[in-house]
Amino acid sequence: MSEIPWSGARGARGAAAARPGPPPGAGPANLADLLERILDKGIVIVGDIRVNLLDIELLTIRLRLLVASVDRAKEMGIDWWEHDPSLSSRARHEVAAPDELMEENHRLRARLQALEEEARR
Repeated sequence: MSEIPWSGARGARGAAAARPGPPPGAGPANLADLLERILDKGIVIVGDIRVNLLDIELLTIRLRLLVASVDRAKEMGIDWWEHDPSLSSRARHEVAAPDELMEENHRLRARLQALEEEARR
């Protein structure tokens, strides 16, 4: 067997130094850069699934997926997570203090009771 001469450096540091990376903007971006760009700009993925039988549409599923940072979503007017009691403690407190709802509930019950009494006569 013949031996192949090696002129490069040995070890992890030498291997990394021997193969420099592509200049900025020339090569593929790493995952962190790609994710940062997607979250900064946002990306929308749209798809439809249709199930037809003899030209009769049986089922349609419409998929819409938006991937963006929280700040970018707020810029677009999307903030549903702030008002969902299962996701936001602030929304839980809003639901936990239902004074107006309790008053409306009492008024509606009294009105319902009056209507039922009127219907019995």
